Amino acid sequence: MKLNLKDLNDKKVWENAEFKLPKFNIQQVKANTKTNPTWIHFGAGNIFRAFIANVQQNILNEGKSDKGIIVAEGFDYEIIEKMNEPHDNLSALVTLKSDGSIDKTVVASIVESLIVDPQNKENWDRLKEVFVNPCLQMVSFTITEKGYSLNDAKGEYFPAVVEDFNNGPENPVSYIGKLASLLYERYMSGKTPLALVSMDNMSHNGTKLFYAVNIFAQKWVENGLADNGFEDYVRDPKSVSFPWSMIDKITPRPDPSVREMLAEDGFEDVEDIVTSKNTYVAPFVNAEEPEYLVIEDLFPNGRPHLEEGGVIFTDRETVDKVEKMKVCTCLNPLHTALAIYGCLLDYTLISKEMKDPELRTLVERIGYEEGLPVVVNPEIIDPKKFIDEVLQVRFLNPFMPDTPQRIATDTSQKLGIRFGETIKAYMAREDLNVTDLKLIPLVLAGWCRYLMGIDDNGDKMELSPDPLLGEVAPYVTAIALGDKGPFHDKLKPILSNEKIFGVNLYDAGLGEKVEGYFEELVSKKGAVRETLKKYVY
Repeated sequence: MKLNLKDLNDKKVWENAEFKLPKFNIQQVKANTKTNPTWIHFGAGNIFRAFIANVQQNILNEGKSDKGIIVAEGFDYEIIEKMNEPHDNLSALVTLKSDGSIDKTVVASIVESLIVDPQNKENWDRLKEVFVNPCLQMVSFTITEKGYSLNDAKGEYFPAVVEDFNNGPENPVSYIGKLASLLYERYMSGKTPLALVSMDNMSHNGTKLFYAVNIFAQKWVENGLADNGFEDYVRDPKSVSFPWSMIDKITPRPDPSVREMLAEDGFEDVEDIVTSKNTYVAPFVNAEEPEYLVIEDLFPNGRPHLEEGGVIFTDRETVDKVEKMKVCTCLNPLHTALAIYGCLLDYTLISKEMKDPELRTLVERIGYEEGLPVVVNPEIIDPKKFIDEVLQVRFLNPFMPDTPQRIATDTSQKLGIRFGETIKAYMAREDLNVTDLKLIPLVLAGWCRYLMGIDDNGDKMELSPDPLLGEVAPYVTAIALGDKGPFHDKLKPILSNEKIFGVNLYDAGLGEKVEGYFEELVSKKGAVRETLKKYVY
């Protein structure tokens, strides 16, 4: 079995290998979409293939739509050239269930793939054709948070962005410049409304997309390079909307164990490729079963009926509450706690950490005892049930090849949201005492211990990438296991940094507690395990 439309005609072979096949006429859906596209998605990565494309696949299977998705890739063109095109835009989705079983699905809802490159005239002309079509209702995005950034670390515009500001909509070179150029084509061809929907995993994602697109409109109008009404078009939600959304589904890199299972079943296209931009892609994508997509219902030109595939549409305030529930309490803080202590204790899989009594108790108590009292309840999803699923199904999934080392990436950028918001909520509540928090401060102390680059056995440990490592790690790298405190002078520059924690931990009344935990964590080899046993029970 090879992943292409020709081999897919031999349905019996695929069905014998227990693949779920498309139930719709692929060629007819492709023809319908080409003539009257309603949805184009930017970002051809794993989360799109494993989740968003499969939502539309299920809707097509039920006969509740006759249109597919056009996918556009604006960062790594090799994904389209080396993966989508050779496989006729098909993808094999392997759903990894927590009971050890898998589901295999051939996803065929992606009916066209394009690269977002003005130098490729055929693809660029087709993109413009799609954007000016009045039928187009939604442009969605999974381009990662970096995709929306127009500025470098110094706050200055990237050279490509400046070039686009000065040159206008013709031949843009930056990612958002290309998007703005395509949107300008739509404006000039009739000002038809459109929704631009960021589905990237970041708070207030729609607003970040708006800021990025709006600055291009503003600069082009200021520089006399675009019609004066273009900025008004972008800023009017009745013309162009930027809904907020919350997405949640773990989709790791293609896993060797999944590759072996597929090969045993006779599936031949198991080899992944690593592009020149270091993107890992394969004809198959593996993902966990639970998934959530909540979108603000703000679509000025109508929208695809994704609620038929399990997507929740609601108002902006509720999207924000769901995001806060997940990021500040019910999932992300627990992930980060496991990442920090998993690295220190030499774990390489989150699922194996969940079999460790101390680590499991640590995250259970952070979630249920310290987080839930101040959780933001969105009503449409029950926070307690969400944590139950995270701890009893998702993190325990033995098939999920998710590592604490991956989760520990950019921890300095996450602590303020994942723990600082809970600390601030305790400080604001008259019925709660922030100094009663015990395990969240233990995680923060664990991060300071992690920054030493030494595991609990006293061996050197490689730190995951983090933009602040060069700033914060030097404060603790001279500390050796067995050194006696106090370490106030070394820790104060870290723990007082509001940009990291969202608060000055000393002002919050927690700085000294973190220092005390840190002293215990560095007291000797094995002190990390010993300290966990002392405080988590």
